[in-house]
Amino acid sequence: MVSDTNQCRFVCVIGGGPSGLVSARELKREGHSVVVFEQRSDVGGQWLYEPVTKVEDVLVEGSTTKVHSSVYASLRLTSSREIMGFSDFPFRAKKGRDMRRFPGHRELYLYLRDYCDRFGLRELIRFNTNVEYVGIVDSDEFGTDLKWVVRAVEKKSEKVIEEVFDAVVVATGHYSQPRLPSITGMDTWKRKKLHSHIYRVPEPFLGEVVVVVGNSLSGQDVSMELVGVAKEVHLSAKSMEISEGLSKIISKTPSFHIHQQINSLHEDGRVSFSDGSWITADTIIFCTGYSYTFPFLDTKGIVAVDDDRVEPLFEHTFPPSLAPSLSFVGIPRKILFSFFEVQARWIAQVLSKKRALPSWDEMMKSIKDFYQSMEAAGVPKHKTHDVASFEYCNKYGEYCDYPPIEQWKKEIVWATLKNADANLESYREAWDDDEWLQQALESTHFDHF
Repeated sequence: MVSDTNQCRFVCVIGGGPSGLVSARELKREGHSVVVFEQRSDVGGQWLYEPVTKVEDVLVEGSTTKVHSSVYASLRLTSSREIMGFSDFPFRAKKGRDMRRFPGHRELYLYLRDYCDRFGLRELIRFNTNVEYVGIVDSDEFGTDLKWVVRAVEKKSEKVIEEVFDAVVVATGHYSQPRLPSITGMDTWKRKKLHSHIYRVPEPFLGEVVVVVGNSLSGQDVSMELVGVAKEVHLSAKSMEISEGLSKIISKTPSFHIHQQINSLHEDGRVSFSDGSWITADTIIFCTGYSYTFPFLDTKGIVAVDDDRVEPLFEHTFPPSLAPSLSFVGIPRKILFSFFEVQARWIAQVLSKKRALPSWDEMMKSIKDFYQSMEAAGVPKHKTHDVASFEYCNKYGEYCDYPPIEQWKKEIVWATLKNADANLESYREAWDDDEWLQQALESTHFDHF
């Protein structure tokens, strides 16, 4: 739906990572006045690497950790650079930097800095400023006059800042609050246990017997890295059906083992698995994902997080009763940066009244239908925001006339998944000889960059 009336708003963006930066970019492009609050000293969010010097000081046992970034030292992108960038600023290789197609994490951080500088976003950002409270000021029947008070603290001066905004965009990401499983004996198992959120390098685990819980990409990466220093590595997975690539690595590595899920932990260091087998371990590393948390946000109970579902959100973005003054960018998982760009563009255009949202009733019906379809398909609630569909991304783009994802990008994603499944150790290096990919990158689809 399109409206003819444009309106500039005073907008607060919380977070200076990829979703926050692209939100600031799109809001600025649409003519809004923007302030970005970022708790750290630079842009990048998760991609601003944060070393952890003493694992023992930040053991995660269900409490919130003060460490923000989840990036470990050796992490490389699992998607190629050609599909990672934003539409008007491609993620090109630069001489003197990491020019690999699947670069390390620092290269993506540098790309985000370049993006920030290219579009003059740094001047909008208040660094080292932690948002402590965001709440409703004037409800006015939750109409367009709804305003928000934002209270933040400058870390160095401890000065408290309080401002009123027309709209708030929450772009704090979803890789900072570790999610831990409930396991019998978790509290009585006294040896080292930590979440992959604070894993950085393998050396602290030299000569140990380590159990890695979770067969995600991070679980596989951490396991393979630990094999080089640990005495034994035991990977505990929900399913024994593993990829061909991981199976190859385990079969040729005597110290690398795979197990079923953990059944219980014991005070003497034993880890018992659901098939009755057990081992005695020195450390457990939980690669079990992350939870959504917005401790600063007070919506009077209108927006809640239940089993990792942020609800109710229309198209993962707008809570109908508070729209368009409150929105979220970056909630969906398993998706390209370009999706966050579409979200940000849509929000910016709705706030300027270039676009109009459906009615409250229509949005709530859409949300209800979506939840019911997930339940009917047997999809658990905690996977509500796992958006891994090109078709959905293209449909979403219709809200703000964002062009569909190009076919060559889809082909790169499919080929990456196929190569990673078969060659987990080497798939990032196996691209230069792929003739079809070279043709795709040389096609007219990419020339306009």
